[in-house]
Amino acid sequence: MKTSPIGNKLVNSCINGDREAQYRLYSQYSIAMFNVCLRILRKREDAEDALQDAFSLVFRKLSTFRNESTLGAWIKRIVVNTCLNEIKKRKAFFIELDEGMHVVDESIDIPEYKLEVSKIQQALGLLPDGYRTICSLYLFEGYDHQEISSLLGISVSTSKSQLHRGKKLLKKQLIGHG
Repeated sequence: MKTSPIGNKLVNSCINGDREAQYRLYSQYSIAMFNVCLRILRKREDAEDALQDAFSLVFRKLSTFRNESTLGAWIKRIVVNTCLNEIKKRKAFFIELDEGMHVVDESIDIPEYKLEVSKIQQALGLLPDGYRTICSLYLFEGYDHQEISSLLGISVSTSKSQLHRGKKLLKKQLIGHG
């Protein structure tokens, strides 16, 4: 689904410096994008900073939006990249593995309990940075291991291993054995 004509009008108004249009665009996407930042960065203050940096970039780059995806998907990509750049600055710890060095069983299932979003966010926030980042990108943002590998500059095996370990820790925390 591409941006609607109304969306195109909003984008054009934002590009032309219309502050009210920029506020409407920010209001439309900021809550969802803040949640993306919070899942990836854990700390509210870091998420708020990243959100502001990302939207600053969105407004500077809006003229490059080409309707090849939805506006929301385009903004989300900027938000995720902003968060990942912050993690890279902090040098988040990823255990690098050689291809084939570790076989990962991706069949860890988290039981279908009725979990509150806040409990999931809290458990995710307790994961080490590397696990949390990859779990967030894979489980919540829809990136595959190849994309994660490329975004973070790690091997596909490392992405798979970090996801596997992160899911195990997440499961322990959610079912109360952690």
